[in-house]
Amino acid sequence: GKDISDDFCSLSTCFNMLGRIGSIARTAVSRNVLSRSSAPYLSRCMGSLSSSSQKSSEISFPTDHFDHYKTPTPAGEPENRSFAYLVVGAAGVGYAAVAKNAVVSLLSTMSPSADVLAISNVEVDLSPIEEGTSVTVKWRGRPLFIRHRTQEEIDMANQVDVASLPDPQPDIVRAPKPEWLIMVGVCTHLGCVPIGNSGDYGGWFCPCHGSHYDTSGRIRKGPAPLNLQVPPYQFLDDTHILVGTSE
Repeated sequence: GKDISDDFCSLSTCFNMLGRIGSIARTAVSRNVLSRSSAPYLSRCMGSLSSSSQKSSEISFPTDHFDHYKTPTPAGEPENRSFAYLVVGAAGVGYAAVAKNAVVSLLSTMSPSADVLAISNVEVDLSPIEEGTSVTVKWRGRPLFIRHRTQEEIDMANQVDVASLPDPQPDIVRAPKPEWLIMVGVCTHLGCVPIGNSGDYGGWFCPCHGSHYDTSGRIRKGPAPLNLQVPPYQFLDDTHILVGTSE
């Protein structure tokens, strides 16, 4: 605009005056004619140069035309921003609830239904099993050992120092009714089926890798790391048990 043109004119005038002063000074020095009479003229030139330089250093540019590109700020901007945060938060909570319900529904479909659980339970009549004998029944595709123990077998199981066992477990925990011992007949080493009334401890022996179990089904010697598993079961009466649930 006009202000910019004026500034450039001032700069041009300043440079012209600077050139003139330089020429006068060089001439005076070369001719050795610089005297007191020329001092006032040089002072006026220097003052004019100083004022021109000060003026030229204060260059300003018009900024009014930038207002056209500014986006006006709405009067209610803080309130709108709070409302936006509220909407986003509510949407996040809603999506989280939907995701939770989807996961729960998926897991519930993967769980066995009540009729499948009923089939997986087996009821056993204990009355035909004489003292000192065992029976093997099938439960969930695995052999289930049911042993009617003698008093001698119970005493042998209780005389063991539990702390010295590889998998410490008292006999009363494994057989709440001491005369009845119910276990899954699968060796805890590699899944073989142990032989009853065998081994070094009068209980079960796995011939595959030489694991010995006592009369409580606890591992005593060999590579097996754990005792024979006791499944969940409950006594329906004195002579009937339901294997697969403890409730």
